[in-house]
Amino acid sequence: MNLVRRFFAIPEQSFFLFGPRGTGKSTWLRERLPDALVVDLLEPSVHRALSARPERLRNLLAGSPDARTVVIDEVQRVPELLSVVHSILEEPSPPRFALTGSSARKLRRGDVNLLGGRALHQTLHPFMAAELPDFDLERALRFGLVPLILDSAAPERTLTAYSSLYIDQEVQAEGMTRDVGAFARFLEAISFSHGGQLNLASVARECEVSRRMVEGYVGILEDLLMAFRLPVFRKRAKRATVARNKFYLFDAGVFRSLRPTGPLDRPGEIDGQTLEGLVAQHLRAWAAYSVGDASLYYWRTRSGVEVDFIVYGQHAFHAIEVKNARRVHSVDLRGLRSFRKDYPEADCVMLHRGRERLKIDGIRCVPVSEFLPRMIPDRGLLDWLTVRG
Repeated sequence: MNLVRRFFAIPEQSFFLFGPRGTGKSTWLRERLPDALVVDLLEPSVHRALSARPERLRNLLAGSPDARTVVIDEVQRVPELLSVVHSILEEPSPPRFALTGSSARKLRRGDVNLLGGRALHQTLHPFMAAELPDFDLERALRFGLVPLILDSAAPERTLTAYSSLYIDQEVQAEGMTRDVGAFARFLEAISFSHGGQLNLASVARECEVSRRMVEGYVGILEDLLMAFRLPVFRKRAKRATVARNKFYLFDAGVFRSLRPTGPLDRPGEIDGQTLEGLVAQHLRAWAAYSVGDASLYYWRTRSGVEVDFIVYGQHAFHAIEVKNARRVHSVDLRGLRSFRKDYPEADCVMLHRGRERLKIDGIRCVPVSEFLPRMIPDRGLLDWLTVRG
């Protein structure tokens, strides 16, 4: 695959760039910053040298005095480097630092220097549909949108090995858990929670481990940027809402690779979870890349009325329902109608697998195959849509 245009804009100042393994952080930065000095901490000799003496970073900079940008790949492998970076940034005319990381776990410790606000915190997500000149919805639902996997000659095999890559290289290498077997069982069990409310006690029973251990395992997934939670939308609430967050794995293909299947599993149910996850990761990337404060939620009342996604910010208020069906019926809009009654200011839209744009009870119903490729950061989610009827 040729290098594709990404919506992430490189800041003028120093920045952290986080993102799961395989999202193309290093490749993309090297392409966009060809004159940068690159310090690759995945290189064993470089890692050993800087782990022993982090101040050697100054020697590397002295050897490349013309480098105005310094890329440090996988900075979490030597967190002590950040104190050296901080001291360099306080000097006159320092270079710009681009600090990549695929895990935030070590950087969240209280004794780690996060540069005191001198560096922005940015995230590179899997591809968005609008970044790909030949976006294929069916392929995205099968393999996801992680660049490493899409670029593979054998994407199915690469996707199957992806979770093992994390277990071997991240969980074991960084000592995140002593029982890797239990963590592997947890990955299978947690996949059933994708797109649903996160019930830690239920997952713990399935894995035959303690609830506290499952909470720790979920924290590991979040630190590895492999999962995220959506809170319940409660602003100016008129009805009692549920308390639990929803849980998503960061990529639809990774979810599908982790989700076990058997005779009792209905393909439509898994396909629906996959589609919802694909929309979730797009909304999350759109919000992250856009200027502003838009945040992502879901809405569910204690009586069971739900809307999959609420996008809320100064310039955005959308309620979005996702249905893995080619036909939309009035009953499918129950959640959106209820939300609109409580929040008439919201734009409500139903995303479906069909080909027609519809308007039912004043609610727009849009093919998801049209919606995803038109999601562009800093543009309204529905600005492209021509309202009919």
